Amino acid sequence: MHKLVELAKKTVEEFIRTGKEIPPPKEFVPEMTAKAGVFVSLKKKGNLRGCIGTFMPYTENVACEIIKNAISAATHDSRFDPVGEDELNDLAYSVDVLSPPEKVSDISELDPKKYGVIVVHGSRKGLLLPDLEGVDSVEEQLRIAKMKAWINPDEKVEIFRFMVSRYR
Repeated sequence: MHKLVELAKKTVEEFIRTGKEIPPPKEFVPEMTAKAGVFVSLKKKGNLRGCIGTFMPYTENVACEIIKNAISAATHDSRFDPVGEDELNDLAYSVDVLSPPEKVSDISELDPKKYGVIVVHGSRKGLLLPDLEGVDSVEEQLRIAKMKAWINPDEKVEIFRFMVSRYR
């Protein structure tokens, strides 16, 4: 298990058991030192159990971003009840570290296996990570990202793409 994933797992387990946030590790692996957006995903028996993240960094480094987002994924994903202590042994974790988003001028610049997308309409933003099971077309990727942001399918949006380094 990669150190970024170990950090997410340790964070969730400690917070669910004690209600306390762990401090950042004393020794960082190189991937922890950058400033980047990070998504933490939890799966239980192959099904999504929580996924929360930031597309731009809000903390001083990836390690701190993982700690904040791992707690949120386990306790604040509105699609799910908070994770219970009895579920901890059944969880699988993944951590996606995002590249800075870049604006896209044409959907031909997108590829749902390679790039995640951010759609923006006014103050509403929707994000979808790349290389997700069942998302095989640009149109499907954009449809889901719009739906997540409560943007109507026919509304014009600004589109941004990003890549991820995925750790499991």
